[in-house]
Amino acid sequence: MKLAILSCAPRAYSTRRLREAAEQRGYNVKVLDTLKFAIDLERGAPDLYFRQKQLSDYDAVLPRIGASITYYGTAVVRQFQEMDVFCANTAHGILNSRDKLRSLQILSRHHIGIPRTTFVRDKKDVLPAIERVGGAPVIIKLIEGTQGIGVLLAESVKQAESIIELLQSQKQNVLIQKFVAESKGKDIRAFVVGDRVVAAIRRVAQGQEFRSNVHRGGKAEQVELDDKYVETAVRCAQIMGLRVAGVDMLEGKDGPQVMEVNSSPGLEGIETCTGLDIAGAVVEYIAAQVDFPEIDVRQRLTVSKGYGVSEIYVPEGSKFVGQTIIETQLYENDINVLTLYRGNKVIPNPKGTRELEAGDKLLCFGKLESMRGMIPARTRRRRAPKVTQLDTDIGVAAEAH
Repeated sequence: MKLAILSCAPRAYSTRRLREAAEQRGYNVKVLDTLKFAIDLERGAPDLYFRQKQLSDYDAVLPRIGASITYYGTAVVRQFQEMDVFCANTAHGILNSRDKLRSLQILSRHHIGIPRTTFVRDKKDVLPAIERVGGAPVIIKLIEGTQGIGVLLAESVKQAESIIELLQSQKQNVLIQKFVAESKGKDIRAFVVGDRVVAAIRRVAQGQEFRSNVHRGGKAEQVELDDKYVETAVRCAQIMGLRVAGVDMLEGKDGPQVMEVNSSPGLEGIETCTGLDIAGAVVEYIAAQVDFPEIDVRQRLTVSKGYGVSEIYVPEGSKFVGQTIIETQLYENDINVLTLYRGNKVIPNPKGTRELEAGDKLLCFGKLESMRGMIPARTRRRRAPKVTQLDTDIGVAAEAH
């Protein structure tokens, strides 16, 4: 395997360890400065130049894209994708995770536990927003901060107002987030590779510092995660579209509360704490994907007219509840179940003998015509309308008639 590590910091611990791990396994590996690429676009022939020379062929790319070069870095990753080079993390996944508002919007939609968060622009919305997340103290975050930079704790409403006003005057976009008191000064970092958590640590802030990041002086201890935290971490990475990710979670009273999904997680703190070869796990995963690539459903879509991917929901009262996947006769209708989503669980390639439950979601590939009749009509949560005296009078009049 010929592997390219995209990094502007070849001497950084994470970059060095990933390179060492690849070399120890006999792979040809190069660290390429992300900013030294030129992107060439021509009909049917996307190409890359590195330091003014046409880039040679690579089997895989491991992006380590810093926040300061997100736009250009993801453009380079996207070009590798268009050239059919396997990318450990896609440009789309990196962009999803880099923007804190975007990532929380996506996770919220998929019923992942997150601290209650609000995003406002109008000065008049600040006080109601603070009240909606539970009042002071609150956490105030810059949307594109990293390593604890741009994360502030406001102990009072007045302090929160002042901080937000100052940041907005500097054209900064900020989030207002509920302060999870029971997890003050500590969080969980789960390192996800593929569909498993290869290591996890609990980071604990020191002294008066409430941020637990190792870069902020936090101390780390190895931790064994229970199934709920493992499932949440893996599912978050998959939802973001990341194969290698660091998922940061608070230990809330109702279970894991996801703060952030990091597309370029650092290795130093977690390898030092656990003594595990996490860089090796990342490289081995990439090598496995190069040797035995996952089926890209989009490729099948381009050659199979009338076929596609769709999600089938199994609501309460459905005839599918209690049936095994085989008994649903999906296979007979030329429909293959790729993934089963059950609560926080993601079950790839479920067995035909698995019994379905109410609330299950099936990601399927097959005949669109067959699946169309199985997809429930799109529903949207509606707020209950406010009842006014006029509404009441109209209702009474209608009954009288």
